[in-house]
Amino acid sequence: MTTWVFEGTVLPAGGTARLTFGQDPTGEQLPGRYAVPGLVDSHCHLTFDATPDGPVLRGEDFAAERLAELAGAGVSALRDVGGNRDVTLRLARDADDGRPLVLAAGRFLAPAGQYFPRAYEPVAPEDLLAAVEAEIADGATWLKLVGDFPDVGPDGPIRGSKTRPTYDLELVAAMVELAHSRNARVAAHVDTDHVTGLIQAGIDSVEHGTALTEQDLEALGARGGAWTPTLSASVSPRPDETPERRARREERSAYLASVLPLAERYGVHVLTGSDVVGTVAAEIDMLVKHGLTVEQAITAASTGAQDFLGLSGTGNLVTYDADPREHPDVLARPAAVVLNGRRIA
Repeated sequence: MTTWVFEGTVLPAGGTARLTFGQDPTGEQLPGRYAVPGLVDSHCHLTFDATPDGPVLRGEDFAAERLAELAGAGVSALRDVGGNRDVTLRLARDADDGRPLVLAAGRFLAPAGQYFPRAYEPVAPEDLLAAVEAEIADGATWLKLVGDFPDVGPDGPIRGSKTRPTYDLELVAAMVELAHSRNARVAAHVDTDHVTGLIQAGIDSVEHGTALTEQDLEALGARGGAWTPTLSASVSPRPDETPERRARREERSAYLASVLPLAERYGVHVLTGSDVVGTVAAEIDMLVKHGLTVEQAITAASTGAQDFLGLSGTGNLVTYDADPREHPDVLARPAAVVLNGRRIA
C-alpha cells in the first residue's frame, strides 16, 4: 500500500506539519499545501430522501451512495440525526475503514401528526421512554427528538399551521435523564422559542434553533452544549419562494447573523450540518456570511466537532491547493482525501 505524505499548513490551528500515512518514511507527496484533519457532518440524514411527494426513508444502497459522496468531499465522520434505524444503527455498530465513521440516533422521536408521515413511525408520549431504551440498546449514541413541528396531514405539514411542541417538558427531562444514564445524548429539532424549555430540560444539542436568544446560548454554553444551525436548510433561497417567504427568510438570516457570534462568546459548540440540502463546505461558507470568522467556521466543521462528539482526527486528512482562510470556496474542491489512513480521492 502506498504511503502518502503531507507537508504544509494544517488548519484550523494554522501550524506547519509533515504528516505520514503508511509505513514508508519517504512515501509519495499528497497534492495540496493546506489541510484539515477530516471534516465532520454533524447533522446528516443518510436515508432521508426529499421527493416531490414529500420526504421518505430509503435503504442501504441510498445510504451507501450518500456515504461515498460525503467521503469524496472530505467528511471523515458524521452524526446521522434521524432516519431508517435498521440502516443507520447497523452502520454505527459496524465500523468500516472504507467509509466515514457513523454516529447514529436511529429513528425520529415524534408523536402522531407532528412529523413527515412517510419518514417516521410515531411515538406516543407514553411510549417515548421505551423507544429511547430500544434505540440505545440497538447502538444509538444520540437520540433525535423532534422538539416542535407544525401539524401534519397525509401529504405533509399543513400550510399555515402553527409550529408547536411535541412532548411536554417534564417528559423531555425524563427522556434526557434516561439517555444520560445510558451514556447517550439528545439532539433536538426546534424552530421556536420552545428551545428555552428544551435547554432547561437538559438537551445536549440544538438542531436548527432559529429562535435561540442570547440567554438561551448562555445557558447552553454553560454546560458545554452545541448548536447545529443548518443554515443551508434554513436560510438558502428557494426557486419557488414567494415575496412573503423571501422576506421571512431574509429576516431569519439577519437574526441568525446577530446571534451566531454570541454562541462563540458563551462557549457553545457551533457545528456544521448538511441536513438534506447542503454540504459541509457550503455550511462553512454560510457560517462566515453569518458572523463567524473563517477559522471559527472551519473549527466548527473539524476539530471543534471532533472534540464535542468524542472523535479522533487521527488517520484522516483533506487537502486543498489554496488557503481556505483566504479562499473559503476552495473547501468544495479537495485536492486529496485520506480516510482512515488510506487515500480515497
